[in-house]
Amino acid sequence: MKKLLYTIIISVIGGFVAIFIHNSTYDHSNVNESNSDESKLVNISYNQQPQSRFNQNTDFTIAAEKTINSVVHVKNTSVSKGTSSIWDYFNNNDRGRTRIGMGSGVIVSKDGYIITNFHVIEDASTIEVTTNNNKTYKTELIGQDEVADIAVLKINSEDTFPYIRFADSDQTKIGEWVLAVGNPYNLTSTVTAGIISAKSRDLNDYDSKNQSFIQTDAAVNSGNSGGALVNTNGDLIGINTAITSGTGGFVGYSFAVPSNVARKIFEDIVEFGNVQKGLLGVTGFGLNSRTANDLEISYTEGFYVSDIEPTMGAAIAGVEKGDVIISLDGIKIAKFSDLSGYLSTKRPGDVVSVGLMRKNNKLNLNVKLEKNENVDFYGMQLKNMSNDELNDMGIENGIRVLNHRNNTLYRMGVTPGYILIEINGEKISNTSDLSSFDGNVKINQMTFISPDGDRERLIFE
Repeated sequence: MKKLLYTIIISVIGGFVAIFIHNSTYDHSNVNESNSDESKLVNISYNQQPQSRFNQNTDFTIAAEKTINSVVHVKNTSVSKGTSSIWDYFNNNDRGRTRIGMGSGVIVSKDGYIITNFHVIEDASTIEVTTNNNKTYKTELIGQDEVADIAVLKINSEDTFPYIRFADSDQTKIGEWVLAVGNPYNLTSTVTAGIISAKSRDLNDYDSKNQSFIQTDAAVNSGNSGGALVNTNGDLIGINTAITSGTGGFVGYSFAVPSNVARKIFEDIVEFGNVQKGLLGVTGFGLNSRTANDLEISYTEGFYVSDIEPTMGAAIAGVEKGDVIISLDGIKIAKFSDLSGYLSTKRPGDVVSVGLMRKNNKLNLNVKLEKNENVDFYGMQLKNMSNDELNDMGIENGIRVLNHRNNTLYRMGVTPGYILIEINGEKISNTSDLSSFDGNVKINQMTFISPDGDRERLIFE
């Protein structure tokens, strides 16, 4: 007992000695200063108040709820001719094969009009759509624009459907949050999120379609084509169309047709039965540092006017060869896809304000857009030539190449301004002559006159 009491006493004394030594040697003022400085640093470097705008921009629940019931699964059934087995081949049994294609579509009106991609319903014999509540409907193909890869369907029903409202895609900004909504494989609607990573994106420098896509990093995979790209309010800013991938799966880039383009095509098809395309009446190309050096001009952005149609709106308004178009209706034009994308939202008869540079002078001209009377053939857009134009070239017949989306021809040197004078040895005098070369006629050769007057014959094997 005495040993235990002795031990306790020694411990107590030792504790008091330790406290005395600590208080005598440690500077408590330094502790207070350190705490004060730390408090100041926290207040300066960290905002403890949540940013309400950030929270709103990253809350996708409202947009998802507004849109998932308006995106449908599209089933395309087609019948292709041909034998399906060796037995059919030897018995000459051409019964055809049934193929099923799938994609997504966006309901844009309460009476059941749908926008999807042309490639989703291409060659369809029948088209069915399934809504998010698993109801299936037969649909009718109302019209399509193959170049823009847009098709319009109509549900055959008297039901009223939830739909997505259009937003102004010209007002979208790089870095803005977006949702990609699709209905792949009839699994009901799925939602992925991302940001707009680029605008006015053209996927192929050699392709005269010159589509002006919205690029995002929202995941889009097989079956999501034709689905909706929406902003955080749940409004439609694009129709998901394509991805770039070496594997066939999503690798970080997806592309959507802007809603302004899709809406204009939709309204044209419903109102007129076809797409009304307005033309400025100019040909040319987008500028970059290389072309600017070649032309000995200081502008590295804009659309360089290399030729003008003498009877169309641009010439009448006073646009000249060598002008550089830098804006349309106040919207910046930095490259060809900016110009073609904006004009895709306009119709014949519309007047656009064209901002251009001419020898370091800035001008604004009002140009009336004209109807597109040109013909698409073999991936080229062709127009008839006047007698004066033929005489200037010293030729008797031919039609002019305005542009084309045929990569083979482009790489063989055929560019806008070339004149097509013969196909398979037959003279071509106007666009109506092309009707004899339908899909059943094999084209073996074409003969062109270059802008320099050289005769060039292309042979196709």
